[in-house]
Amino acid sequence: MAEAADFQGTSPSPARRWLRRSGVLLAGAPLLAGLLQLPLSAPAQAAEKASVADAAGSGGVDVSIDSLSPSAPTDGDTVTVSGSVTNRTKQTVTDAHVGIRVGSSPLTTRSAIDTAAKLTSFQPGLDAAEVGGKYVEKVARLTAGSSQNFSISVPVKDLDLGDDGVYQVGVSLTGRTTAQQWDQVLGIKRTFLPWQPDAADTKTKTTYLWPLISSVHLTAETGSDEQQTRVFKNDDLAKEIAPGGRLDQLLSLGSGLDVTWVLDPDVLASVDAMRGGYRVQQADGTTVAGSEKNRALAKAWLDKLEKTVQGQKIVALPFADPDIASLAHSGKITGSLSRLKDATDVASDTVDSIVHVKPNTDFTWPVDGAIDPSIVNVATSAGADKVIARSDSLRETGGLAYTPSAARPIGGGTTAVVADERLSTAFQGDMLKAGSSTLAVQKFLAQSLMINLQDADQRSIVVAPQRMPTASQAQTMAEALRTLQQGSWSELQGLAAAAKAKPDPGATTRVPSASSYPSALKNQQLPASAFDWMQSTQTKLDKFKVILTDRSRVVTPFGLAIDRGMSTSWRGRPAEGKAFRDGVDSYLDGLTGLVHLIEKSDAQLSGRSATIPVTVQNNLVQGVDHLTLRLTSQQPTRLKIGNGPYYEQSIKVAGEHSQSVKFPTSTKANGPVKVVAQLYTEDGQPYGDPVPFEVKVTEITSTVMLVIGGGVLLLVLAGFRMYTQRKRAAARQTEEGPEDGPEDEGVNKDTDGTVETENTDDSEAGPESMSGPKAGADDPEHPSDPTPDTASESADPSGTGERVDR
Repeated sequence: MAEAADFQGTSPSPARRWLRRSGVLLAGAPLLAGLLQLPLSAPAQAAEKASVADAAGSGGVDVSIDSLSPSAPTDGDTVTVSGSVTNRTKQTVTDAHVGIRVGSSPLTTRSAIDTAAKLTSFQPGLDAAEVGGKYVEKVARLTAGSSQNFSISVPVKDLDLGDDGVYQVGVSLTGRTTAQQWDQVLGIKRTFLPWQPDAADTKTKTTYLWPLISSVHLTAETGSDEQQTRVFKNDDLAKEIAPGGRLDQLLSLGSGLDVTWVLDPDVLASVDAMRGGYRVQQADGTTVAGSEKNRALAKAWLDKLEKTVQGQKIVALPFADPDIASLAHSGKITGSLSRLKDATDVASDTVDSIVHVKPNTDFTWPVDGAIDPSIVNVATSAGADKVIARSDSLRETGGLAYTPSAARPIGGGTTAVVADERLSTAFQGDMLKAGSSTLAVQKFLAQSLMINLQDADQRSIVVAPQRMPTASQAQTMAEALRTLQQGSWSELQGLAAAAKAKPDPGATTRVPSASSYPSALKNQQLPASAFDWMQSTQTKLDKFKVILTDRSRVVTPFGLAIDRGMSTSWRGRPAEGKAFRDGVDSYLDGLTGLVHLIEKSDAQLSGRSATIPVTVQNNLVQGVDHLTLRLTSQQPTRLKIGNGPYYEQSIKVAGEHSQSVKFPTSTKANGPVKVVAQLYTEDGQPYGDPVPFEVKVTEITSTVMLVIGGGVLLLVLAGFRMYTQRKRAAARQTEEGPEDGPEDEGVNKDTDGTVETENTDDSEAGPESMSGPKAGADDPEHPSDPTPDTASESADPSGTGERVDR
C-alpha cells in the first residue's frame, strides 16, 4: 500500500516511475527479510484483515477538508489543508495521524476527475502514499462520536508535483481501534489540486453567467391612489435584499467579478415598487403598509446595483423569466406566444429606466439549458436569436477528444450557446458546509484546467449555473471565480463575445428531438391550464380596457401579472402558481364588477306611454366611457321600448358616480312583460351581468275613458239644474220674505208645498266648485296628453312594487 498507483488514463513520467519503484524496493527489502524469519499464520491473518478493512472503507472515520489554500498554487507557495476527523464508530481510535497523499502524476481526462470524485473509501494500490515526515498531524485518541480539527501545511516543493495538470489529493486518517490493533486507513477524503505554475501559452476564454433572478413577489393589485401603490404577496423580497440576503449577496459578490449579469427585469421592477412605498397582503385578505426600513433597503439595493452594472456586460431575460419549455410544450395551442413578445419588449425598457443601462435582449435561457425543436422555435419567436443550451442536452456525437467552443449554429440564423454541464452544475447542493464548498471549488478549477490542457487551440467556454443560487452557493461560486481570474490558464469574457466565437467544425449542431427532453424537467412544467388562464385573462382584460378613460392604470399591472403567471419560478410549485393565477383572476373580476347596473325590482306602468329609468353605477376611481346601455322588451307586442323591441343609449359615467338613463316605452296590451337591461361595449360585446325585471302594464282603454267622461258630464248637468232651481227659489223668497218674519228664515216654500232645506255651504261654494273650468282642473289627464319625465332616480335599488313615473 505504500506505492501509489495511477488512475486509468494517467501517464507518469518514466523518471518519476523509476524513482518511485526504486524507493519502494529499498524500503521493502528489510521488511521482506524479517517476514521470512517469522511464522506465516499471524502476520498473514493481520495483513488480510487490514487489506479487507482498507478496501471496504469500514474504518468509520469521516474526514472533512474544510479549506485548501491556495486553491491553485504556484512555485514557492505553501499548501495548507485544514479540516476535521470525526469518529463515527463505537470504538476508540488510538495512535492515529492525519496525512496527505498526492498522486504521482496528473490526471489526463475530465472523466478521470469525475471517477476520482465519486470514490469514498481507501483504494489499496490506487491511492498514493502519504507525503509523510513532518507533514502529518497526530491524533493520540479519538473516542466514539468525537471530532478533532487538523491543519497541515506543506511547501509545494515537497509535494513533488511534476508536469502541469490536475493532481488528486487525499487526506486520510491512519490509526488503530480497540478491536483491530494494527495500523490501517480508517477514513479518507479526496479533492483536486490544479497545477499550472506558469501562464499557459493559450488560455481558455470563459464566460460565467451571474443571475439576478427571483420568484414572483408582486400581485396584480394596486392602490386607488395616484401612485397606484403596489401590493406584494409577502415580505420575502425584503429579506432577499437585506444585508446577508440572497440577492444582496449576489450583488455584493458579483461586483468584484468579471461576469455577465443576467437580469430578470421583474426583480428590478419589484424592488423599485418597494422603494416607492408598498403594501403587503395578509392571510385574511387585507393589506398592511410596508415598513420604511424596507423601503430604505430597496433604495440602497437599487443604488448599489446601478453603480455596479455601469459599463458591465448585461443580458436581460424576458420580463418575469418566462418558462420557455412549458410555453413550447403546453402553451402554443392556446395562443400564448404573443405574451412572450410583450415580455421581451418590456424587458429592455424596464432595466434601462431603473438602472439606466441598455441590456442585451438577444438571449433566451430555457430551464437547465434543455432544448428540443419546439423550444428553439418558441425561444426565438420573440426576436431573440441566441439560445443558452447545455452540453447534457446538446450532446457531442462526433467523438471529439476535447471540449468544443460554446457557439453552435443550429439553423435558421439561430445560435445555440452551449454551456458546459460539469462546470455549470459544480455548485449545486448544500454549500453551507465548508467541506462541501471547498470540494466544489477544487473540482471546478480542476475541470477548468483540464479543458485548457486538452487542446492547443483556444476555445470559448460558457458556464450557466443554477437560476437562483442560494447565498452560500453564491459565495462558493465567487471564491472559485476569483481564483480563476487570477489563474494562469483562463481569461474571462462576456456572453455576447462567446456567442460570436468561431464554432468548432466537429461540434454537434443537431437539436435533440422532443422525446429526449428530460422527464424530470417535464414533470415540473407549468400545466396547460396555466396557459388557458393566460388567454382567458387577456380576453377579459381586453374587454375591460375599452371602457376605461385611463387604461394604463389597469392594462399595465395586469399585463405584467399575466407575464408573471408563466414565470419559470412556478416550476415544481403547482399549488403556489395556481393560487397566484386565481388571485389575479379574482381581482380582475372584482374590478370589472365595479361598473354595473343597479338591480331593479318589478315595476308598474299605467297608461299608453311612460319612461323607465335604469341606473349605471361606477365605483372605479376613473371614469368609464364607450359603453352602451340597452333595454329590451321580451314581448314587444305588449310593450315597446322606444319604437321597437329594444332601445339603447351611450353611457359615460365619472369615477365613483352613478348615472340614470330613462327609456321611453309604449303599451299595446295589459299584462306582465319581462324586460332586460344589459351593458355593451362599443364593439357590441356584453359587459357585466344582465339585469332582468318585470313591468306590469295596466293601460286605461278608450271605452273606460268614455264612461268616465260621460259620468263627468252628467255630474255637470245635475249641478247646473240644482243651481237654477235654487236661484228661482231665492227669487221667490225675496218677493215674499218681509211677510214671513224671522221664524221662517232659512225655509223656502214653493207653490206645490215642497220644502228644500237651504244649504249655506252649497249656495256659496257649490255652484262655483261645479263650474266648468274648475271642475276640469281635477279631471284625469287624457291618455294622449304629453307625459312628464320622472325626477332623478336614486342610485339605490328600487323598492318592492316600484311604480314607474311617467
